[in-house]
Amino acid sequence: VQLQASGGGLVQPGGSLTLSCEASGSSLEYYAIGWFRQAPGKEREGVSCIGASDGNAVYADSVRGRFTISRDDAKNTVYLHMNSLKPEDTAVYYCATESVGLWMLCKATHMNYWGQGTQVTVSS
Repeated sequence: VQLQASGGGLVQPGGSLTLSCEASGSSLEYYAIGWFRQAPGKEREGVSCIGASDGNAVYADSVRGRFTISRDDAKNTVYLHMNSLKPEDTAVYYCATESVGLWMLCKATHMNYWGQGTQVTVSS
């Protein structure tokens, strides 16, 4: 499966962005999907992950209440809706498929296929 992340950009603090992760080569409906981010000099961290069938999701404490993950299997796409953005949300955001059946842990080491990343910059 190939993943294409898009939707990043420059936004002012308090603003909103929606990231998209579109898959090709395979249907996403059987995969749990995660969004991760990596800021310069920091490790890649899990932002949010969503299960394959029931739509349940988990969030990092730093984004809970501000970000929402969703999926549209008919469009083979997973979204990350980001509101009330803060400068500390600045990072390259990646989407990935989960491979070990522990998607609720939302760990980068459990992911196998990765998109190329999209830059999100929150700055005034």
